[in-house]
Amino acid sequence: MLNLVDIKRRKSKTAKIGTLLIGSEHPISVQSMTSCDVKDIKSTMEQISKLEAAGCDLIRIAFPDIQSCQLIPIIKSKTKTPIMADVHFNYLIALEAMRYNIDGIRLNPGNIKKEKQIIQVVEEAQKKKVMIRFGINAGSLNKNIIEKYKEPNYLALVEETEQLLEFLKNIEYQNIVISIKSSNVLDTIKANKIIAQKCDYPLHIGITEAGFDQPGIVKTAAGISILLYEGIGDTIRVSLTGDPVNEVLVAHDILRTLNIRKIGLNLITCPTCGRCQVDIYKIAKKIETSLHDIKTPITVAIMGCIVNGPGEAKFADAGIAFSKKEAMLYRKGELIGRYNTKEAIVMLQKEIKLISGQ
Repeated sequence: MLNLVDIKRRKSKTAKIGTLLIGSEHPISVQSMTSCDVKDIKSTMEQISKLEAAGCDLIRIAFPDIQSCQLIPIIKSKTKTPIMADVHFNYLIALEAMRYNIDGIRLNPGNIKKEKQIIQVVEEAQKKKVMIRFGINAGSLNKNIIEKYKEPNYLALVEETEQLLEFLKNIEYQNIVISIKSSNVLDTIKANKIIAQKCDYPLHIGITEAGFDQPGIVKTAAGISILLYEGIGDTIRVSLTGDPVNEVLVAHDILRTLNIRKIGLNLITCPTCGRCQVDIYKIAKKIETSLHDIKTPITVAIMGCIVNGPGEAKFADAGIAFSKKEAMLYRKGELIGRYNTKEAIVMLQKEIKLISGQ
């Protein structure tokens, strides 16, 4: 796990949720959220288990009512990862969740509007040492702000966040994270850049309601990557429609690509052209699927011809370069053998496992 290397990280306070530290010099963490009804405890625990296996550092769960909070001890007894309760509209749910020792609370100032209710939650959080994330969202801004700006643009997001910051000046508790999100990538970037200059709370970043599959991944990667490159962001969530495990995998891909945090396989594969004599996509997919559980950071090159193949393979931890008649297998720059296609795939898998220590 690596901190920023080439990117100067914004300085911030440190927030703590369970055993996880967020902000300051601590590694950028990956979050996700269960997508099933928390009352379906079997499905909830199965999702949590899969998220943990994928490398999720913090898991958020929607608690729709006070009664559902009774499930918190069951969840925590079987979970290693810090759990955050997602609370909307009813502040009493947050108080009840803390009564059952939840690790963190996510509040939306846009739908819990009474200041005295938020103060009650903050005071209880201070007693229990529970982290609070205040989430400003373009979809639930204050009515007066929407009337002023006519739309939930970045200026509207900034003004609502500034109002929150003014409120936070008057409270002692500082175990707080702030997020400013929109489904509009540019609005999210602009708002976060402005707020990053105005406060030193840790920032949770992401593109909310980004969508599904490729469009959602592209929007998310564009927004999160630009902010991270600017040194903004202490914890991230990729918000995709579908299986939440995909959110974690994409998040780690973003962090790996920016050389912020290294975990698992970094696959280098050629885009293929008329020179390629093998199905690189099929081979790479087989390697990725069969070795998805490897967490050791390993760079693997799978190249389809001799133009760039040997060069890329030589500078990877393990690599394979196909020519017309054979495949050359490399280990940390050294050619270790020549094989036919089928043999080469098996040997490459063995080589990766050997490097990972599995």
